[in-house]
Amino acid sequence: MSGRTRLTLASWGATLMAAGALLPLVKPATWIFTAAFVLALVSGVGAVARRVPLARPLTLLAQTVTVLLALTLFFAREQAFLWLVPGPQALTHAVELFQAGAEDVGRYAIPAPDTEGIRLMLVGGVVAIGLLVDALAVTFRKAAPAGLPLLALYSVAAGLSGGGAGWLWFLLAASGYLLLLLAEGRDRLSQWGRVFGGAQRSGRPGSSVAGGGPAFAPARTGRRIGAVAMGVAMVVPFALPGFSGGLFGGNGEGGSGAGKGGTISAVNPLVSLQNNLRQPEDREVLRYRTNARDTSGLYLRLVALDQFDGTSWKSSVRPIEDVPKQLPWPDGLSQSVRVTEVTSNFVASDAYEQKWLPMPYPAGRVDIDGRWRYEPAGRMLVGDDKQTTKGARYQVSSLEVQPTAGQLADAGPAPEKLRREYTKVPTTLPADVRATALSVTQGARNDYERAVKLQDWFAQDGGFRYDVDVESGTGVQAISRFLKDKEGFCVHFSFSMAAMARSLGIPARVAVGFMPGTTQTDGSVSVGIRDAHAWPELYFEGAGWTRFEPTPSRGSTPSYTRENTPSGTATGPAQPQQSASAQPSAAPSASESCTPQERRLGDCGPDAAVAGASSDGSGPDPLTITLLSLAAVLLLSVPFLPLLWRTRVRARRLGSDGTRGPVETAARTLAVWQEINDTAWDHGVEPDDSLTPRKSAARIVRLGELRGEPADAVHRVARAVEEVLYAPEPRPVAGLAEEARRVRAGFHAGADRRTRLRALLAPRSAARVRWSWSSRWTTTTARWSERRAALAGRTAAAFRRGSHEAN
Repeated sequence: MSGRTRLTLASWGATLMAAGALLPLVKPATWIFTAAFVLALVSGVGAVARRVPLARPLTLLAQTVTVLLALTLFFAREQAFLWLVPGPQALTHAVELFQAGAEDVGRYAIPAPDTEGIRLMLVGGVVAIGLLVDALAVTFRKAAPAGLPLLALYSVAAGLSGGGAGWLWFLLAASGYLLLLLAEGRDRLSQWGRVFGGAQRSGRPGSSVAGGGPAFAPARTGRRIGAVAMGVAMVVPFALPGFSGGLFGGNGEGGSGAGKGGTISAVNPLVSLQNNLRQPEDREVLRYRTNARDTSGLYLRLVALDQFDGTSWKSSVRPIEDVPKQLPWPDGLSQSVRVTEVTSNFVASDAYEQKWLPMPYPAGRVDIDGRWRYEPAGRMLVGDDKQTTKGARYQVSSLEVQPTAGQLADAGPAPEKLRREYTKVPTTLPADVRATALSVTQGARNDYERAVKLQDWFAQDGGFRYDVDVESGTGVQAISRFLKDKEGFCVHFSFSMAAMARSLGIPARVAVGFMPGTTQTDGSVSVGIRDAHAWPELYFEGAGWTRFEPTPSRGSTPSYTRENTPSGTATGPAQPQQSASAQPSAAPSASESCTPQERRLGDCGPDAAVAGASSDGSGPDPLTITLLSLAAVLLLSVPFLPLLWRTRVRARRLGSDGTRGPVETAARTLAVWQEINDTAWDHGVEPDDSLTPRKSAARIVRLGELRGEPADAVHRVARAVEEVLYAPEPRPVAGLAEEARRVRAGFHAGADRRTRLRALLAPRSAARVRWSWSSRWTTTTARWSERRAALAGRTAAAFRRGSHEAN
């Protein structure tokens, strides 16, 4: 491996190692593979261009064009020509993506979602830094200053994470930079041999060369820059101003983002719940109409809190997507469980602004205008780009799930992944919480009976008192204090029951929303601010997430937790009554929708949820993109093959002047003369091999309209060729390569733009490649013909000998 190739690989690796500090900022971090691939293309193009060799500015230009084409392929191929060549539409799309990415950066908490805009910013930024590093370290052979863009890349990551990029990422970035310096040092040593020390400085003992003097100046400069870069990288993150909110804050209130991916950030919606319950006046937040026969169980769910870290319950950071036309069938819900389809139409008050949409659980279809996104794990709808419930009008088709006590008692174990996630309890959970749970559920034969015992203990048997004025702590100490004092409101009851259920191995989470509300004289149902509520949901295989009600004097106890539970087979969806039709929206009727039973049996055709759901942001298959990229690069490189061949041949012919023997002198002189003839041919002067060098030179000067120094250069090289061809002992002539360059400059100065472009991009002398291949093909076919004839002759001779012996 050559030193320059090693340096190219070191530049590529150093950039990716510095970019590692960006990985914790965005989840999933699959963008790094796209960046690595594009950066590898850029490095490869640079290596080829330097091998040709191209001039440094042309090398940088070729790499920049590669970046533009690759980014177009990955991010704007639908708007580009042939998926690759950017036009006005592609550039407009890229600008819009970049603007969306900038908005997403300011909106999301860390880790931000891998939206298309953020992905473009990350990939483009890393590739731009990589291009700069490659240019400095490899093209211009200045590896030490290349640490500055690497420092900038790491510092941005550290600044965005609030200085918390971590020592591991810093060491990784620093190691990449040191590897780059080592690669450059090895390359220098391979060219110059031993690195000599500087001159001895007076007053400094041991500074002589023999005594191991100070380091060579470039190495000393590289060490100093490296030390400064590392020091700045450690200080800059702490000097950056502290940003609040969004990606800069780390704990901001994220939302859903534009594009096809996104997350819901881990924020706690219970901050205002206690204040809502303490309101002196019950203001209406929602009004709805429904065809449900009994609204006592129609809880309106906002969000599910599924993460308990010992300090509070909160919603996990999860991917979100576009709202599908038909929501997927609820996880864990079996066909044998009785369900009734319910249609409800809602009108939100103009004074009610909430980012989560209140819906009965589990919803199967939501018809709503505006910018809303869907979180599949919690089956929640969240507003995008400041979208709220203010004045919203929407229709929800939901399922009223009615499992029997026997079905819940016979429920099998939950899937391992779900059980592992939803039974997590912090190590700081006091021992008395689990001890109390074991004591209360003593004698229970299964998880269902344990859950009912916990609910009844909180709601009836445990002596608890509902009091909204109790301080609303949500951590482990608050739970322990609540179990001791036995007074609190829905937050304490729901959190405590969920924590105790988890301690017993029952998957549990907490739902936050509203109780069903109060039926009005006109048949509508009014939901007030003081109907805000929290309740636990426990998972039972076959019934899915199931509501329980441990809060005394609030809500309704589910029928499946009482002794007389309904039984029977599943019924079809309830048909909306004419009187129950709602005014807010004219959504499709129940007869137009697919029943739950048909969905489960697959009689509805293609899954609407799958058809309507958008991409998760992971992008197309990486192998497909890789193959397409390679095919595109090969396709685009075809028109440039004559240019690359001509540049390579010119560099070989006009190489080092360090000729030594007569043979080398003759070969070099003839190569320069060949280059002059090809240069003339490229500019329209066809070669004539029948002429002597002197007459050929005169012809080139006359037809090429050369004047002055370029014309004299042609004649000087022609005389050198005659001496090589005819002199007994030709003398080496210095400066022949420079003479050829003068001739080329003369042709270039006297030609028009069209001729110059033709000579550069489609040189006529490239026909020599076709002649060479044709000659080789003719030679190869002639050899194969001779071998085939010889083989046929030997075979015939052997056959004849065999015939004679047989006779």
